[in-house]
Amino acid sequence: MLVAGLTNSQPLYSSHEIRTIELAALALSPAPALMERAGKSAAKLAIHLLGNGYSVLVLAGPGNNGGDALVAARHLKEHGYRVNVVLAGDAPGLPADAAAALQAWRNAAGETSSAIPADGHWNLVIDGLFGIGLERDLGGIYLELVKQINRMETPILSLDIPSGLDSETGQPFRAAVRADHTLTFIALKPGLFTAYGPDYCGQIHLDTLDLPPELMPPAKGQLTGVDEISGYLKPRPRNSHKGMLGSVGVLGGAESMTGAALLAGRAALLLGAGRVYLGLLAENSPAVDLLQPELMLRGPEQLLSMELDCLVIGPGLGQSARAFGYLELALKSDLKLVIDADALNLIASHIELQSLLQTRKADSILTPHPTEAGRLLDCSNHEIQQDRVGSAQVLASRLNCLLVLKGAGTICAFPDNTWHINPSGNPGLSSAGMGDILCGMIGALLGQRLPADKATLLAVYLHGLAADELVRNGTGPIGLSASEVTIMARRLLNQWVYRQSKWLDASRMSPYNAQTFCF
Repeated sequence: MLVAGLTNSQPLYSSHEIRTIELAALALSPAPALMERAGKSAAKLAIHLLGNGYSVLVLAGPGNNGGDALVAARHLKEHGYRVNVVLAGDAPGLPADAAAALQAWRNAAGETSSAIPADGHWNLVIDGLFGIGLERDLGGIYLELVKQINRMETPILSLDIPSGLDSETGQPFRAAVRADHTLTFIALKPGLFTAYGPDYCGQIHLDTLDLPPELMPPAKGQLTGVDEISGYLKPRPRNSHKGMLGSVGVLGGAESMTGAALLAGRAALLLGAGRVYLGLLAENSPAVDLLQPELMLRGPEQLLSMELDCLVIGPGLGQSARAFGYLELALKSDLKLVIDADALNLIASHIELQSLLQTRKADSILTPHPTEAGRLLDCSNHEIQQDRVGSAQVLASRLNCLLVLKGAGTICAFPDNTWHINPSGNPGLSSAGMGDILCGMIGALLGQRLPADKATLLAVYLHGLAADELVRNGTGPIGLSASEVTIMARRLLNQWVYRQSKWLDASRMSPYNAQTFCF
């Protein structure tokens, strides 16, 4: 899910950071001016979404989010729209700015009701019940209003964040509005993009309310943008050769699990690694991959003794004593490592492996799903999902690694306490083998000499975008396969690298040379 109109990476701020920014803004401009801007922006977007519609239901809550909604209602009324306002909560208890917005609505001959009219019909619902300050489960009239508008077959525009959704974690407080559009103010918040956020927010729109850039502090979190990461790779020189493009090893594929290692190896090859070697643990492993004979199969011991640019370890590895020994050797090596699947489970259950990981000098990239992350932190899948960003940060810091916490809104966390949320991807990625190809893709980019952080961000985004492109073309999300995603990822990567390049442009030759030198 992409933010409307945004393709560059964007900062992500916590609710505490947003409050700090708001306080700084208040020192420059009175609060009503900020609320007026937010409400006017909401009305403008609502008019765009209404099209030929003319009737709007506005739910105004007991705080400043409700004030934003009341300002939007007034502007819509002034533009000739039929507006019904439901004021949820006690009017005398409104904050001063919201109370002023209510009075302005009444001065414009606007009326309020305490419940949604039973006989009403609307073309759009504006949800202004609660913003980012909510820290408790919804109940009473608020819970009932959320349930009512969720049952309507009417488009919903939420202001700042869908009411009932945690802006930090993307988790609902018992229930939350399922919006078709979310207009968020000042800056983006992490809860819009991870866990349940993408399911509840719909299309996200950002209005910074014209705050000066100097009010925005440096952000630890970023929403990954395609314009940034698509520039990480440059066209290859014509005088390139496979030795320049990296040697990638894949270690795994124990008995009955060879497919996982093969998928990772194929992904590494198709994403541009010069040479890919597979070390399969299965005793009766194939001597050649008939679908991808370019892969070079070796014994695990031989693989670990080779000169590699990076090693992917874990796909189909198993948790045998042999697997433990190979992982121990890998952790003691100077190789860049991509660690997945059973390699993660072995690390979680052996403190000596954790110690080796923590003291490594070379880059280590871990790619757990929430259950594997829970094992690494000795907690449940549920606890990981309750705070995906926080969990990823703890793991990256504790294990001295780059951490990719997979799932809706994949988190890429780095040891320096910075982190990214990836906005690409769809439910089609919820099938076997998707994690295997992701770690193969990361390995390919590491082999091509990308820094570990850039290789990670690029592979994660490309992995999701390939799935998105397949769905747009009519393949999936149901039944989408990992092999299909690999092929599409290769296509997209080449489009990024060569779309503005003269590398493939035959017109670089003059007509005279074109007649003389034929290709």
